[in-house]
Amino acid sequence: MQLVLASKSPRRIALLKGLGMKFEIIPSQNPEKSDKKRPAARAKELALQKAFDVAHKYPAAVVIGADTLVYCKGEIIGKPKDKADALRILKKLNGSWQSVYTGVCVMNLQEQKILFGHEVSKCKARKLSEEELLHLAGKHMDKAGAYAVQDTEDPFIERIVGSRTNVVGFPVEFFQKLFKEFLAL
Repeated sequence: MQLVLASKSPRRIALLKGLGMKFEIIPSQNPEKSDKKRPAARAKELALQKAFDVAHKYPAAVVIGADTLVYCKGEIIGKPKDKADALRILKKLNGSWQSVYTGVCVMNLQEQKILFGHEVSKCKARKLSEEELLHLAGKHMDKAGAYAVQDTEDPFIERIVGSRTNVVGFPVEFFQKLFKEFLAL
């Protein structure tokens, strides 16, 4: 079975390798766009789009797609557009609770099998000073919410309720359950 991860995220790659799985890395070229207003629906839709983009080119492969976003104070937050946007995001999250959603999709077009869902974790951000936020802004431009819990130099998140790997960008326990169900289809 050819297994493909439709992502170039170093965190997703490392977490999937940590499960002892052998896979190819073929990043999706799908533009991350969705009209979904609910964060869980958007995360699942984007994961589905990413998996389908790669599965369409490799229909015999089992393709894994994932998308992570942050939800805080009524706003769905993805990756920052630039350093100014990163600072805006960090100010919004500063000292607040937020939810981190990751949509995960596993599909094989040849066998017409698809399974997807999402994981959600809650995070509490420390209250940082303006100077600390300026120092942090722009450091994690490739991450939803503009912060990284796996970075020991990043003091932003003080508490996680739920899956830590979900906050990193790939909910390992949820994926294992989903993948087992997928194989049984």
